[in-house]
Amino acid sequence: MQTWRDSRAKATEAAESLRAALAALGVPESAWSSVRPVVTHSGGAYVHLGMIRADAVERIAVALTVPSAK
Repeated sequence: MQTWRDSRAKATEAAESLRAALAALGVPESAWSSVRPVVTHSGGAYVHLGMIRADAVERIAVALTVPSAK
């Protein structure tokens, strides 16, 4: 049970991070409201993206291809 709880916490944190990044890109919440944490029966932590509007995916793609300033 502890493995599931730990995985749930990890998946929730990852989903919240993605939601925050999408909000920072100016993607409206209605476009990414299907993003949610998921834990498999074996304890694997995942983030389900669901259906995301095409315009939002274009913004995500552009953000992912821009080199980060380090």
